[in-house]
Amino acid sequence: MKGYIKGFLKYRFLLQELVKKGIKLKYRRSYLGIIWSFIEPLLTTIVLTIVFSTILEKNIQAFPVYILTGRLLYSFFNQATNAAMKSIRANQSMIKKVYVPKYLYPLASCMYNYVIFLISLIVLVGVSGIYISMGKIHLTSYAFLAIIPVINLFILAYGVGLILATISVFFRDMEYMWSVFVMIIMYASAIFYDANRMLQASDAWKGYLLKLNPLFCIIHNFRNCIYYGKMMSVHMLMYSFGFSIVCLIVGLVLFKKKQDKFILYI
Repeated sequence: MKGYIKGFLKYRFLLQELVKKGIKLKYRRSYLGIIWSFIEPLLTTIVLTIVFSTILEKNIQAFPVYILTGRLLYSFFNQATNAAMKSIRANQSMIKKVYVPKYLYPLASCMYNYVIFLISLIVLVGVSGIYISMGKIHLTSYAFLAIIPVINLFILAYGVGLILATISVFFRDMEYMWSVFVMIIMYASAIFYDANRMLQASDAWKGYLLKLNPLFCIIHNFRNCIYYGKMMSVHMLMYSFGFSIVCLIVGLVLFKKKQDKFILYI
């Protein structure tokens, strides 16, 4: 761990450049550029609201806010883990020419997506403000605690990203398998349906299945702070943080053991 910290401090300026490069490449040849960080979640929310509020969830107030509190977090997790998974092969030309601690590449991939995610939260602030003024949701002091699940989310994404980055170098099919798995995670994260209905259902196993998903626990705690205006679930917080730390440790150990062999497979 000390080696990682020393490497981070030594190459922090390179990390900054990799983050800037990632943001620029993401919006390369786009006229609107980073403005898409606002437009994309807004358009997606409008579509999901029209579809699901009329078909499934008529009982959820401030449905756009409910969707955004799940959609933005899931979108970051999806994009960050996918970018981290491809980061080693995407930077193979640099890896073959110059020595740089290889863990910086998945870290930079998660960080630039995190910056974009934080910017996109402005959309949530704006939409929430509209519904607060209408009295459909209430802003409480618990909103300040939302930073905790947001930090938890980054740790989870980076830990999972390190594991995926390592595996995908040796097993290219992991990229396709993850696209299917991350879709399952989406449906198990209660982004556009009422999570409380399943948590309080008579069939207790439905709630247990939801709680097994650490991303759902993070989203649920974020919603508690922003949407419901109440305290986070301590059990979900402990589970999601514990799961994230374990993923991070496993990812760091696995990545360190296998990184010297990357050059043979990229």
